Amino acid sequence: MLQDKLKQYKLILASGSPRRQQFFKDLELDFEIRLKEVEEIYPPHLKREEITNYLAELKAGAFEGGLQENEILVTSDTIVWHNNKALGKPTDKQDAFAILKSLSNATHEVITSVCFKTNSKTELLHEITKVTFNELSDEAINYYIDNYKPFDKAGAYGIQEWIGFIAVSKIEGSYANVMGMPVDKVYEYLSNLA
Repeated sequence: MLQDKLKQYKLILASGSPRRQQFFKDLELDFEIRLKEVEEIYPPHLKREEITNYLAELKAGAFEGGLQENEILVTSDTIVWHNNKALGKPTDKQDAFAILKSLSNATHEVITSVCFKTNSKTELLHEITKVTFNELSDEAINYYIDNYKPFDKAGAYGIQEWIGFIAVSKIEGSYANVMGMPVDKVYEYLSNLA
């Protein structure tokens, strides 16, 4: 299996996201977590996957010159793209409410980019998933924010949580991508390396 094929490499996941870490565990990969603080600011003219590509590469750039010969660094970034703008992590409860209200009874895109970096090269891939929400009452939005505190999540929601069960009426594309990583594409990329 993939684990055996990747024996000559050491996988480094540069993500504090428990969901991304769990994906790597579920794929039965041996990996190490290495985190570096990066200010996630991107040029304002970028759109959709240009933003996530830029940020995933920016996160990888923090490790420039710090990787061993056999190490593969994996960084990732996810945004929600809606009404021609990027919705990142909410700043506070009011912001989270406004974001979820805008997603109510509408279709948005969840875009994730993954950057693979070694000493010799940097490669990017991205995935776009369309998610359609039912109409959400103010009461449901407030309940979700108060009980699940989605302040660490792009678009102010986690599809695997309560709101995903009541709000999502349709998904086109990868479910895992909405949780923060297009796992099938990552698996395929790593399989082709081995």
